[in-house]
Amino acid sequence: MQDVRGMTNDLRRISERLAGEGYLALAPDLYGRGFKPRCMIATIRAHFAGDGDAYDDITAARSYLLDDPRCNGRIGLMGFCMGAGFVLQLSPRGLFDVAAAQYGLAPKNIDALASSCPVVASYGAKDRIVKQGSASALEAVLAKGSVDRDIKEYPNVGHSFMNKLGIPAPFTIVETLAGFAYSAPEAEDAWQRTFAFFEKYLIQTPASGLSEPDPANDASPN
Repeated sequence: MQDVRGMTNDLRRISERLAGEGYLALAPDLYGRGFKPRCMIATIRAHFAGDGDAYDDITAARSYLLDDPRCNGRIGLMGFCMGAGFVLQLSPRGLFDVAAAQYGLAPKNIDALASSCPVVASYGAKDRIVKQGSASALEAVLAKGSVDRDIKEYPNVGHSFMNKLGIPAPFTIVETLAGFAYSAPEAEDAWQRTFAFFEKYLIQTPASGLSEPDPANDASPN
């Protein structure tokens, strides 16, 4: 799920990394319903309200993946910033098998997350967008519902530490001062934690814990 910038080269990079790990990756354009500024306003409002066209677009993307013959019937949801807010809004609704929320705002009714699907989430302690204590609050409500989770706050990074914003070199100081700097060590650790949860809930068979065989490998020689 996109951040507030929408469909960017960075979102393509992220989608390609997921695809490179063998996942069917789809990034719906939440600003694609018409005049972009109007769509942005409507989408941001929906992000906070928990309802709106953006949710229809996300569930339509889910249905699209389920109809793909390459899909094994399990769907994960991953988002950044605003997109992570959508992830947390949707995680208790029974639509997704695992949720990955990177520096996202929890819904106003945070107690609803006690019935969430498994969640892996990452935050930066120096984040100036997401309020302090968000990671511990999410940890507490998920623990209350005995939700499988991996919530981590990285002490030395701020907002968007997994995103490469593509700001030209002379202006990267502005990026740093705003607390939006990409940080490779923390980003890679967050990726590996995310992939661990995705493997557990999207690839492994529930009963055995073993990875599902590749259908291509089961084809008869004739």
